[in-house]
Amino acid sequence: MTETEMSAVVDADRAIIESSAIGVTGPITLEEAVARALKQNLDYRTRLMEQTLAAGQLDASKYDMLPRLLTAAGYSWRDEDNIRKSVDSVTGRQSVGNPYISTDRERATWDIGLSWSILDFGVSYYNAQQNADRLLVANERRRKAMHNLIQSVRTTYWRALAAQQLREQVRSTITEAEAALADSRRIQENRVRNPVEPLRYQRNLLENLRLLENVDRELAVAEIELATLMGVRSGTRFTLVEPGKLDFRPLGGEVARMEEIALLNNADLREQFYNTRIAATDTRKALVKLLPNISFDYGYKYDGDKYLINQMWQEAGSRVALNLFNLISGPAQIRAAEMNVSAAEAKRMALQMAVLSQVHLARYQYDDALRQYRRAVSISDVDNELAAIARSQEQSQTGGSLERVSAKVTAILSSIRLYHAVAKVNEAISRVQASLGQEPEIGSLDEIPMDTLKEQVRKSLQQTL
Repeated sequence: MTETEMSAVVDADRAIIESSAIGVTGPITLEEAVARALKQNLDYRTRLMEQTLAAGQLDASKYDMLPRLLTAAGYSWRDEDNIRKSVDSVTGRQSVGNPYISTDRERATWDIGLSWSILDFGVSYYNAQQNADRLLVANERRRKAMHNLIQSVRTTYWRALAAQQLREQVRSTITEAEAALADSRRIQENRVRNPVEPLRYQRNLLENLRLLENVDRELAVAEIELATLMGVRSGTRFTLVEPGKLDFRPLGGEVARMEEIALLNNADLREQFYNTRIAATDTRKALVKLLPNISFDYGYKYDGDKYLINQMWQEAGSRVALNLFNLISGPAQIRAAEMNVSAAEAKRMALQMAVLSQVHLARYQYDDALRQYRRAVSISDVDNELAAIARSQEQSQTGGSLERVSAKVTAILSSIRLYHAVAKVNEAISRVQASLGQEPEIGSLDEIPMDTLKEQVRKSLQQTL
């Protein structure tokens, strides 16, 4: 392709993407962010297209089980007559009669026939079964992509929210901290205090500045990542809504019940169930191919040759065929198919153990994230009180600006850690839901209204067991 052709394709693709994007008209809640990602995320829609493709292949494979209805037409011409001589079958001498013409120089033919093979029917039947299972596999892969997408959006949403809430404070505090650092260096040069104290203060302030700068870099890309996940055009400005009072609670279900749900609904495990069934169907196909092929044919034919007495006729027949080499290769084919089934079953059993471990790990990670969140809340409350005390002391001239800036830096870092802790809790909840195979119950994403989708997402986000 030339650069002009590629540029035209890129422009057309961008026009399609932009025309299908839902514009941002107001503040975006967490539920709307997830709903937008489900409707507009291009990677997830690729999974939807793969599922649609698998459905199309299933519909097409069903027709392979039908008999073949064949029709043909032709025309032939020759410049010389097809003249034949005859020989006496007893004496071997040429017949004394004149040679005869048996075929017309110019003739047209056509025929229509029905052909059905039992072997082709059997193989096509099992192919259709496998395509049905492949459609189910595509559906499970779509579910897994949905779980991963929801988890990414929930985590990134809180990071982007932290960016919007704290970006200005972070940048202004960096400016104040740099000014406080310069004041501390002047104090050190003037030897107003013990030189050790300004150096310790500078060390703490420099460490906090490094952390603030790292946080500022991280916050700068959070909104871009969230916009990409939601399928929002790059550069679009949007405002995120901070949810009300957070009420994270320990998981209430028993571990045994969670294991039972996961073994029934986990997307990876369900996919492996279907892969095992596909492998088992391969064994049946191998057995069918070893059988003799019985075929039946029926046709209605026409030949425009004027020398034919009957130019139109019906024709029927049957045929039995067997590839004798299958008797040699058949046992090896069956063993290979059976080994494939055994390998698929071994993968399924190994995956069952992995899913059980995933459930326990997800539960532990949620409990740990919940503890870290509660600890971050306590630390943030203490640091905010210390920052308030430092401001009061500066106003009453019982304390200096250096102490206030240091306390403010610490309080902002605590706030950022709190947002990160909330993001970790949301990530852990999504991991629990993914291991249990829980997702929003939605129909066609192209047909469902955004408000309905947001309500279903909201119910799903509150579901833990």
